[in-house]
Amino acid sequence: MTLVSIPFRGTTLEYGTPGQPLVILLHDWYGRFSSLEDYGIPLAQRGFHVLVPDLYATDAADAAVLFARLNPSVALSMIEGLVRSGRANGAPRAGLVGFSEGGWLALILAQSGILDAVVAYDAVLNDEELGVLPCPVQLHFAGVNGPDPESFVARLLADGTTLERFDDFTAARSFASRSISALTTESDTLAFARTADFLERYLID
Repeated sequence: MTLVSIPFRGTTLEYGTPGQPLVILLHDWYGRFSSLEDYGIPLAQRGFHVLVPDLYATDAADAAVLFARLNPSVALSMIEGLVRSGRANGAPRAGLVGFSEGGWLALILAQSGILDAVVAYDAVLNDEELGVLPCPVQLHFAGVNGPDPESFVARLLADGTTLERFDDFTAARSFASRSISALTTESDTLAFARTADFLERYLID
């Protein structure tokens, strides 16, 4: 199993200016790789205030060990705190972009109604977890070993959720972290472009 490299362990990385529309990037189960800068910096250049929290906040270790150690309630509370702090500092709207484990957390928090948009890569909610998602949702699925999205997508559509879905089954399961993915440059670039466009439409006036 690959060891996790977490720059500035335990801190929240920040790009852009507070008071702009807020985007929080949530890493996958391998931890916060520096490759998330490839999302954070360009989003900040497009007019967003971007935060990248470390959901593990611990020493590098086997990914499965870190994932098992994650307390979802604590992670959700931390993410919600960042959203509320961003709004208190003038952010007119807020959205989450999550990858795998981070996408799962993003979809759960979106049910609370505090978000204006959510993007999830390789993540779904099961029937027991799924409530109504009142904000627009964009889903990306990659790899033949990824989650089965059909039941989840059908439920969102039945609820009237504003939904965009993209599939790239030529890619590895881990869509976001270039350090461990087999995405082509074209796939990665297209996924980012779709994400940025979605966020601009729903978070920026």
